[in-house]
Amino acid sequence: MERIQAWMDAVGTPLLAGGILLAGCYFSVGTGFFQLRHLRLWLQRTLGAILGSRAVRERRDPHAISQFQAVSTALAGTIGTGNVIGVATALVAGGPGAVFWMWVCALLGMMTKFAENLLGNRYRCRGARGEWVGGPMVYIQRGLGCRWLAKVFCLCCLLASFGIGNMSQANSIAGALYATFQLPPLAAGAGLCLLTGLVVLGGLGRLAGTAEKLVPFMAVFYTAGGMAVILLHWRQLPQAVAAIFQGAFGLQTAAGGMGGYALSRTISCGVSRGIFSNEAGLGSSVIVSSASDVASPLQQGMWGIFEVFVDTILVCTITALAILCSGALETGKNGAALSLEAFTRGLGPWAGGFLAVAVCCFAFSAILGWFYYGQRSVEFLWGGRGMAAYQVLFLAATVVGCAARLEPVWALSDLFNGLMAVPNLIALALLSPQVFRITRAELAKLEEKRGALGVDKGERF
Repeated sequence: MERIQAWMDAVGTPLLAGGILLAGCYFSVGTGFFQLRHLRLWLQRTLGAILGSRAVRERRDPHAISQFQAVSTALAGTIGTGNVIGVATALVAGGPGAVFWMWVCALLGMMTKFAENLLGNRYRCRGARGEWVGGPMVYIQRGLGCRWLAKVFCLCCLLASFGIGNMSQANSIAGALYATFQLPPLAAGAGLCLLTGLVVLGGLGRLAGTAEKLVPFMAVFYTAGGMAVILLHWRQLPQAVAAIFQGAFGLQTAAGGMGGYALSRTISCGVSRGIFSNEAGLGSSVIVSSASDVASPLQQGMWGIFEVFVDTILVCTITALAILCSGALETGKNGAALSLEAFTRGLGPWAGGFLAVAVCCFAFSAILGWFYYGQRSVEFLWGGRGMAAYQVLFLAATVVGCAARLEPVWALSDLFNGLMAVPNLIALALLSPQVFRITRAELAKLEEKRGALGVDKGERF
């Protein structure tokens, strides 16, 4: 296991990060930086629709889930403990400048997620029960005609669902509950297994309904707590923002004589956190996004941009600014201890309970999202056969994750998580002409519709 982790750290992760970053650059340039040029459009069609359109929150297709349920379930799979603990670790390893590179990668990752979601909607098909079935395995098979490569993706996704999607998240829940409430890990595992079973065994409708309620709650809950810490230390906010930009280009390290190595470390940490926080390039969240009642591939692509925005630009930034503004970074602590120190300086004795609730919500939501990804992978590989076995093993893994040491699991999780991106990136590259063609065609339709309604065509979205 040590060799696997060493290989991933030295070769696998940098290669994977480079491939995902290159894909983000390619789709950004190919669409004319859609995420910036059409900022108002995708905000109106996502955030604006959530706040003002009942159609987004209600199902129009009895065999599909609503747009809001789809994005909530997708965010459930991406917003995990890495948004709290991972950001703290990146700040310690790369300094405040890592946050800037995290933003850059999120900006590029928006278009990778856009392309994934667009293709997922374009190539999805109806399943045996009338439901929409999509995801990288579907657009690899239907778009490229390469079923064996689709099976490779599903196998890696299935294995990753036990590691990064289950046991590592369960371990974080058990650690948070023991540290705050002294709840034994085995008891936490039994309770988590029962709660997970009650949700996931009820099918996609119950899972999406739970995510629809849990994800907005945890996002608002955590954002409110993080903003409270930042506002209580508002005098340090300009200094924190300045440190982010100075550190991003090595101005602080150059003054200290550390030079190029420190700058490369800053960029590396920011890139890694930015890429892996929202899972752009892995293709996992497309599996549930394709199950929604969205009719337009362009609209589905814009929901992908919104997912990255919430996960990285909002949640990760809140964590980073809370740590920097509170001065917790100067204590020398790392990981969960650093996040706890930052929130303690703002929330006082309530910080431990606050973070425990936040970590449990983040981790539990990730478990729910990844169960669905693994389930769809099993269905693609073996049909209905093996589904009951997968459900039993998945629920058992939550207990194991709470009670066991997981160093080997984390090493294998990194490996399968990385391997899952390879067939997806190949498909994205080969199907990219479809992404560009559909984007241009649907934008042209929107312009024609605006013209028919008497809206000034010169006015940009």
